[in-house]
Amino acid sequence: MNLNEALRPLSDRKKAYFKWKFDLEYDKTLPKKTEQELLESLKLKTMNTFYEWEKTEEYRNLVALLLNTRFDQDLEQIYSSLVDKAKTGDEKSIRLLLQMGKDIKEYSKQAVKQMAKVKNDEDDGLIM
Repeated sequence: MNLNEALRPLSDRKKAYFKWKFDLEYDKTLPKKTEQELLESLKLKTMNTFYEWEKTEEYRNLVALLLNTRFDQDLEQIYSSLVDKAKTGDEKSIRLLLQMGKDIKEYSKQAVKQMAKVKNDEDDGLIM
């Protein structure tokens, strides 16, 4: 499950708060709302309901998904940087890149298996 799928069943208020707190709004050309502007747009007087929600497992799970997504993006940047250093002949970078390549290939195999399983699960057995 990705973050967008996880946010879908939330109330509009919780969704808006989560996106506001972690700056996930799609249109980055608009300035981020202040806390007061957020409250006004949601027709609330205080942030207390959100502070209470932050103590729930639902919220922690959403944060975990967010951090996982950010980690994946960071990993892409690290990989690119590592490739550049390895191409200049840096021995540590070469060794690390080779190890990372092995790990990525293993993860890819697991992903292919998982995707095949999901595809097979979608087959309802009907013949057309």
